[in-house]
Amino acid sequence: MNRTPTLVLALALHAAAATALTLVAVRPAAAQAAPVAPVAGEVTKLDKAGNRIEIRHGEIRHLDMPPMKMMFRVRDPKLLEGVAVGDRIRFTAEKIDGNFTVTAIAKGP
Repeated sequence: MNRTPTLVLALALHAAAATALTLVAVRPAAAQAAPVAPVAGEVTKLDKAGNRIEIRHGEIRHLDMPPMKMMFRVRDPKLLEGVAVGDRIRFTAEKIDGNFTVTAIAKGP
């Protein structure tokens, strides 16, 4: 008796079950991404017309970025209201459409 079709069917079912288990296991972890921690920084330059802000900041772990001074895009121009060069801030940033973008700003140490 030829057992090849039975073996092929068994392997296919095993592979399908393994894939389904992997997808189920991965989906909840991705859906529950860790919250982004605010980072301390100092405003070094503002470009309100261009919706950009330069910040000297500490390490941004979730972006794998060491401490540095760099220019960020701003998600919402209203975030720049009430912020001035020299202000110490806490901010969050994300990579959106390939650009590092500030998503929240609050004055503070």
